[in-house]
Amino acid sequence: MARPFRSALYVAAVTCTAAVIALPSAGWPQTYPSKPVHIVVPFAAGGGTDNTARIFAQKYAEVWKQQVIVDNRAGAGGNIGADVVAKAAPDGYTLLFTPGGIAVSASLYRKLPFDPRRDFAPATQVASTHMILVTNPKFPAASVKEVIALAKAQPGKLNFGSSGVGAPSHLMGEVLKATAGLDIVHIPYKGDAQSIPALLAGEVHMVFVPLLIALPHMKNNRLRGVAVIGAARPQSAPEVPTMVESGLRDFQFTGWQGIFAPAGTPQEVLSKISADTVKVLRMPDLAGRLPGMGLEPAGTSPAEFAVLYKSDIEKYARVIREARIPLID
Repeated sequence: MARPFRSALYVAAVTCTAAVIALPSAGWPQTYPSKPVHIVVPFAAGGGTDNTARIFAQKYAEVWKQQVIVDNRAGAGGNIGADVVAKAAPDGYTLLFTPGGIAVSASLYRKLPFDPRRDFAPATQVASTHMILVTNPKFPAASVKEVIALAKAQPGKLNFGSSGVGAPSHLMGEVLKATAGLDIVHIPYKGDAQSIPALLAGEVHMVFVPLLIALPHMKNNRLRGVAVIGAARPQSAPEVPTMVESGLRDFQFTGWQGIFAPAGTPQEVLSKISADTVKVLRMPDLAGRLPGMGLEPAGTSPAEFAVLYKSDIEKYARVIREARIPLID
C-alpha cells in the first residue's frame, strides 16, 4: 500500500519542481520591474543625452509603476558610465542610456575596463538621430558640391572642427575627406560646447554636430545646414538634403540613442524593455515632442538593435583604421 503513495508523492514533487523551474522564464516579464530601475547616463547632466534620458525615464515610470532613477556617471568619453553598467547585476535594474558613440569606443581605446562587444545586451534603439554638417552663413560654400569644389581648389586650406579626437564628429569629417577625396585639416575641440562657438566666431569653416544641437542656431540663422547624415531628411529640418542626395552615395551612417543592459540579462527582460519603449514612443505628448529635439522614434527589438550595434562597431573601426586616427590609452 505504500508504493502508490510514494509514486504519487514522486509525481507531485516532480510536477512542483518543474513548475518552479519554469517560473522565472514564464513570470519574469510580468513582474519586471518590481523595484526601482536605475538608468545610467554616461555624460553630465544637462546635455542632450541626459535630457532625452530623463524624458524617457519619466515615461517608463508611468508604464512600469516604479521609480526610474537617472544616474549621471560622466567621464572618459562615456566609458565610466558604461563600465558601471557592464559590471552591474544582469537583472534589468541597471541600464545604460547612450548614444552611438559607444560603438566607437570599441576601436578607439587601446584598453578598456569592459568589452563593448561582449559585456552588454542591446535592449532597444530608442530613437534615430542625425549628424549634420553646418557652416557659418558667411562661408562661401552653401552645399556639399560647393564645399567639395572649394576644398579641391584650395588643398589643405579648409578645416573642420570636432568635439574631440575620435568623436563621431571627427569620424564623420574623416569620412567626408575619404569619400570626396579632400585635403582638409581637422581641428579638435573639447566638446560641442567649444566647437560651436568656434564656428560661430569664424575660427573653423565647418563642423559635424548632432542635429539637436544645431537646430536652435539654424532657426536663428546663425548656422547654415549643409547636409544631414542618414537615409532620409529629418522631420525637424526637411529643407536640408542628405549626404546621399548631395552626391556622396557611400556616406551613410545612422545616429541613435539606445538602451543596453549588462550581458546575461534574461531575454524576456530585454524584450519587455523593448515592448514598453514602443508604448512610450506612442504616447501623443512624446511623439509630438521628439522631432523638435532632432530625434525620430525607433523602438527596435533587441535582435534588431544588436545587428545595428555590431554593424556600427565594424563601420567605425574601419574609419579609425583607414584614417589612421591615433588610439587613446
